[in-house]
Amino acid sequence: MGKKYSAVGGQALIEGIMMKGPESIAIAVRKQNGQIELKTEKPLKIEKTFLMKIPFVRGSIALISSMIVGIKALSYSAEFFAEAEEEYEAKGFEKWLYEKMGDKAETVLVVFSMVFALAMAFLLFGVIPSFLIGTLRNVVNSQVLLSAFEGIVKISMFLAYVIIISRMKDVKRVFEYHGAEHKTIHCLESGEELTVENARKFTTLHPRCGTSFLLIVFVISIIMFTFISWDSIWIRILTKVVLLPLVAGISYEIIRWAGKNNGKLVDIVSYPGLMMQKLTTNEPDDDQLEVAIVAIKEVLKHSGDKEK
Repeated sequence: MGKKYSAVGGQALIEGIMMKGPESIAIAVRKQNGQIELKTEKPLKIEKTFLMKIPFVRGSIALISSMIVGIKALSYSAEFFAEAEEEYEAKGFEKWLYEKMGDKAETVLVVFSMVFALAMAFLLFGVIPSFLIGTLRNVVNSQVLLSAFEGIVKISMFLAYVIIISRMKDVKRVFEYHGAEHKTIHCLESGEELTVENARKFTTLHPRCGTSFLLIVFVISIIMFTFISWDSIWIRILTKVVLLPLVAGISYEIIRWAGKNNGKLVDIVSYPGLMMQKLTTNEPDDDQLEVAIVAIKEVLKHSGDKEK
């Protein structure tokens, strides 16, 4: 089997999968009655601009775009199961927003969710480790050692977070769909026909996974932030904010390169992220693989990739 690069990527949802190609986004959700609901959208317009051709700039755009699309897709999949419970009624801030803005409220909520997620991630993995390790400045005089300790704290917190959520029942289901997403993309890239039987035999680990991207972000940030002074914790934190787009840009180029190439160096770079994926992916069942195949086939109708 000759492996090829595919521009198709995806995201696991609540009982579903979102697949994204250059020309379309397909969201497939398995409803409680067993039927698969399919929805197709266009990618964000910014992804078609010249900015996506500029190395190190396109990384930040791709990250923000994927977050917006991902949050919308996740909300869409959740609606099917909210409807199955007691009738949902918006309350508080959400209710006020819909009353004031009508249909535009959904866009505002997506942006709010994205900003909140980014802020919380930076607080947990950017601010807190700096303050914790900053207490050692009078004991440890080496800037390199302080940065190394900070990196250990960040990665340890990330690992702990992933391990904790991976034990939750609902999250386990999402991680099974994550595995189905990877198996199906592997099947496409290997040139085999997109069937449940063919997809089943592939690994749940993939070098272009978002989990690998996050780990690379941590590693690149640890290296880059080593050169930021510890004299002022607040200046160090503000400098991190300024450098975040560059960190995302470098990380994106690495993950893109790893997804397009094979070889020993690619294996070495990809290995830590692939091992991390053992926590964020589970073996899917045939029904989950079917959902992934429905989504990816829909994307292929509109992209340059062709199904065998």
